[in-house]
Amino acid sequence: MDTSLFTTNWSDNSLYVGLTAFIYITLVILTSLSVLIKRKPIGVSLAWLLLIYALPMVGMISYYIFGQLNLGKKRKKRRLEMAGLFKTWLADEVTEHRLSDQQISSAVTSIKHFVEFGSQMPMMAGNKLTLLSSTDVILTELADCIEQARHSCYLMFYICSGGGLANNILDALMRAARRGVSCKLLFDSVGSHDFFNSTESQRLRGAGVEVCEALPVGTFRLLFQRQDLRLHRKLVCIDDHVAYTGSMNLVDPAFFKKEKNIGQWVDMMVRCEGPIVQLMKSLFVWDWYLETNVKLPFQKLYADSFAIAGDQNVQLIPSGPEFGEASIYQVLLIAIYEAKYSLVLTTPYFVPDESLHEALKVAALRGVDVKVILPAKNDSFMVDYASRAFFEELLVAGVKIYKFHGGLLHSKSIVIDEKIALLGTVNLDRRSFWLNFEMTMLVDNDFFADELLQLQMRYLLLSDPLILEDWQKRSYHKRLLESVMYLFSPLL
Repeated sequence: MDTSLFTTNWSDNSLYVGLTAFIYITLVILTSLSVLIKRKPIGVSLAWLLLIYALPMVGMISYYIFGQLNLGKKRKKRRLEMAGLFKTWLADEVTEHRLSDQQISSAVTSIKHFVEFGSQMPMMAGNKLTLLSSTDVILTELADCIEQARHSCYLMFYICSGGGLANNILDALMRAARRGVSCKLLFDSVGSHDFFNSTESQRLRGAGVEVCEALPVGTFRLLFQRQDLRLHRKLVCIDDHVAYTGSMNLVDPAFFKKEKNIGQWVDMMVRCEGPIVQLMKSLFVWDWYLETNVKLPFQKLYADSFAIAGDQNVQLIPSGPEFGEASIYQVLLIAIYEAKYSLVLTTPYFVPDESLHEALKVAALRGVDVKVILPAKNDSFMVDYASRAFFEELLVAGVKIYKFHGGLLHSKSIVIDEKIALLGTVNLDRRSFWLNFEMTMLVDNDFFADELLQLQMRYLLLSDPLILEDWQKRSYHKRLLESVMYLFSPLL
């Protein structure tokens, strides 16, 4: 029997296995070192290491696709250029109606300073804010505003989905474009995936509406930029006189995600008039350039534009990867630690990190009345169970948690000491803090804060409180799911 062939094959196979094992182990080690060198928050780093060692191939591929903050070279170059133009414009043109420390309440001074340092966004006087809490009213008013537009309609949303009253807005945009109004739509690629694959987007383009897909995704793009960064802002700017922002996407809740069986989404928006509109429009100009490489002019402060409309002090807080040094996460921590006697928060997605979790506990322990209102049913299984993992410690510390039964509560709002309001697009989760492009408004006005607080109390009337003793009786199966999802909460 000729054993030389067997010996040769065995030797080749052994060499192949050894080389494969060496490459495999080297990749695992290099990926682990990359995780450590990036010095992300400890919880995030440990979660990635757990995934890499539990499911090495899945973990490594996921890390290089989703674990590194890579916006792409072209985007980064545009961002740096726009940042310089933006700072110059803020310094030279946005000079009227800026508020000094002497003109605002002491309760917002530290947040104002922090935001100005990180993003140069000033707090502006002379605004009129109108809180809108009915989705039908919001959609109808937006359509009416577009019908009356004379110069421009700029819309930016995470989700655009046709059906019901949302179609009225799209139809109004087509009519506006046909009469010569500049209509520009910026929708997130993932959030509005169905819209971009529908005939509706072609109809809009055919009517002269400019439709742009923000942060497009694709297999080829994996090589150049991270694919899970999302444009989560909601913004409408009509001419130079009115703008809207808040939690609502361009959808009619009566037609949106009905198959989820979680009830209609419950949202709010705020209509803005006054000098703050100038800054809100500038944010659209920023994002439009990053996505299209087309520069729209930053608006100058004309006598008949952005005029004094009310007496409310407002500061716009944009946030997102590499946007600036002032993150909404840090703003929230400041607000929670400075709360003196009350704190009411509403959010659909609640997955705090250790610092935010601890801040809420400490606030309750030092006597602040902390209320957190969450939807009873959630459209994300993983987020739902990851969220529950934080409840027991919060309840023990005295935080009051309520589950809203009137639909999927999608409003994102915070009222501090009944006189300071924060509202916008930010969820209380790590994705909103670190990965999404978001926007929030800080409102220094007792009347508006009281109005928002009344809306929160209406949510409360449709909610049931979590009782610690009852919560501790939940099944072992649910506790296990919570623990598993908790391990991956830094990645959600």
